[in-house]
Amino acid sequence: MLAVPGASAALAALVVSGLAGRFCFEGFLPRKGPERRSRLAALAASEAVSVLYEAPGRVAATLAELSACCGPERRVAVCRELTKLHEEVFRGSLAEACGARLVTEPRGEYVLVLDKAEAVAVDPEERFEALGLLLGAGFSARDAVRAVEALYGGAHRELYERAIALGAAPRTGGGAG
Repeated sequence: MLAVPGASAALAALVVSGLAGRFCFEGFLPRKGPERRSRLAALAASEAVSVLYEAPGRVAATLAELSACCGPERRVAVCRELTKLHEEVFRGSLAEACGARLVTEPRGEYVLVLDKAEAVAVDPEERFEALGLLLGAGFSARDAVRAVEALYGGAHRELYERAIALGAAPRTGGGAG
């Protein structure tokens, strides 16, 4: 399926992704740090299709992070060189995208179209396992709990207490959160 040239790669990618519904254009994610982890947690919880830009050198790492935050079964379209001769569009799950060889030439920007979050019935132990994985990946207790709540549901207090029990630093001080 080819996209018709238009005003932006984001809209062309959204069209060819096959993902429908309300959408949100995110642009480029922050490169690192708490801002990036916070944005990833927000994407995990988003009830809208998310459209992101990514540089070719970072697309594989971003897909791996999205898989960890959003779950490996979340649908994604990875688009490159839209409306050009060597246009490529991959559609599948985040797990499939992580396993596919997507970066063929380090040219141009990629557009990632991430499906919205869906409610899933989950065993409580799966929530705690996901929480531990996110904490191990460097997420703050707050961001890890938000991502797990978005993916699996569950009581905030219970998840936060488990995060602290798993070794996350408790929040101190008087900041808003």
